Amino acid sequence: MSVFDELVGQEHLISILQGALTASRTGEESPETSTHGMTHAWIFTGPPGSGRSSAAIAFAAALVCPDGGCATCNACRSVHNGAHPDVEIIRTEGLSIKIDEVRELLTRVSWAPSMGGWRVVVMEDADRLTESAANALLKAIEEPGARTVWLLCAPTLHDLLPTIRSRARHLQLRTPSTQAVTAVLTNRDGISPGMADFAARVSQGHIGRARYLATNESVRNNRATIMKLPTQLGDIASAFKAAQTLVDLATDQAKASAEERDERESEELSAAWGKGATGRGMATGGSKALKDLAAEQKTRATRMVRDSLDGALLDIATFYRDVMMVQAGSSDALINTELAPQINALAHKSNAHQTVAKISAIMEARKNLSHNAAPLLTVEALMCALAQ
Repeated sequence: MSVFDELVGQEHLISILQGALTASRTGEESPETSTHGMTHAWIFTGPPGSGRSSAAIAFAAALVCPDGGCATCNACRSVHNGAHPDVEIIRTEGLSIKIDEVRELLTRVSWAPSMGGWRVVVMEDADRLTESAANALLKAIEEPGARTVWLLCAPTLHDLLPTIRSRARHLQLRTPSTQAVTAVLTNRDGISPGMADFAARVSQGHIGRARYLATNESVRNNRATIMKLPTQLGDIASAFKAAQTLVDLATDQAKASAEERDERESEELSAAWGKGATGRGMATGGSKALKDLAAEQKTRATRMVRDSLDGALLDIATFYRDVMMVQAGSSDALINTELAPQINALAHKSNAHQTVAKISAIMEARKNLSHNAAPLLTVEALMCALAQ
């Protein structure tokens, strides 16, 4: 077994990381021209679902594992559980990573490794660094500790500062094939071949989302509702109705995911500040801590709604992609085969130029949402464009 076994369709990247592991045993950093040496900063990029965070965590586990990533020892398991003292895994559930968070992180990683080997920082959402936070991180990467390794994850290389990019080695992940994802779902997760094929196909290589779709009927029902929206767009009124439906689905999904977790976090924090222990309420500072937690939870909910909307827009984009394929004469390459009649009907009522314009409008809406545009207004404008 190996920690790299989970990386589906990334053989090219595994080879590079294993070469770096071999070089790391000497403690030497490689020159920039080397492709299989060890260096102190790495950037993992790839489309959603390609496994960039999984690759970075696997590499972190291999660095601190006595056997180079056996996947079974305590070191490997504790890294994947987020409990290894020498591996920091930074995840943000907010809209950005702020400078105060980076400063706290830099204080912690300045310590020497407690168990020998390396001190590793995995930042799963490095593209969410604010400008000031990115500049603070740059200083640490420019002057790294002797045994500190930075593993930054982002959708594309251009989501990071040029100065950070120039000081790190870049690894580009590939989107796994539909066949590879189907095999993982059937062999590892025990999902039926038909369901595995559907989930792999519509998730476009996103393994986590494919598994989520295959094992959650309510998620499949929500997707079915979303995929009907393009066929219901006939005028401005239907466009506004579709926009409201989409935003409501995203909001309800985020609310369902957050409510139980928010309540549990609040109860645990209240207990930590002494609520119920003395009969006199919480200790001084407890109310502020709860207020800060509520602000964090609100930010997290905002991001969850935007992430859910982004996923829905990607699904709708696959519908228009299929329309364009039919218009190009390639009707045997559809993603949404179960919607073939509706796709064919729309393909014959419009032309490829109009379809490309609609896909571009979807991508522009996704970009605007990522820049914190108002969700309902953004989606309303998009649906009006799609209805034309």
